[in-house]
Amino acid sequence: MKKVINSPKAPKAIGPYSQAIEVNGMIYISGQLPVDVNTGKFAEGGIQEQTEQSLKNIGYILEAAGCTYDNVVKTTCLLSDIANFKAMNEVYAKYFTQDCPARAAFAVKDLPMGALVEIEVVAAK
Repeated sequence: MKKVINSPKAPKAIGPYSQAIEVNGMIYISGQLPVDVNTGKFAEGGIQEQTEQSLKNIGYILEAAGCTYDNVVKTTCLLSDIANFKAMNEVYAKYFTQDCPARAAFAVKDLPMGALVEIEVVAAK
């Protein structure tokens, strides 16, 4: 049976999807844009600030699911420009320091609302 996971600390879904779904001990977190829930806008700055905000949003949802970053087993990082990979990775490395999750990272043509990054994760309880 699936369970919807929501955190009031993270931005609400902007379409017909949930922040996260839990099923059989797995947490599937939808792609998180770098939206600051307090302002409703992207984190100010560039790729590093946006990556930081996306990962903070993921942390809030993990917390609502009773998990931490240590529970993450897979991430997908979508970048608007692959030239931002190194700078994104510098921030990402602060959140995943040991036993890092599997990951895919690639550039896409466009991201919603002109974001520089969107990150989704899968976690195991």
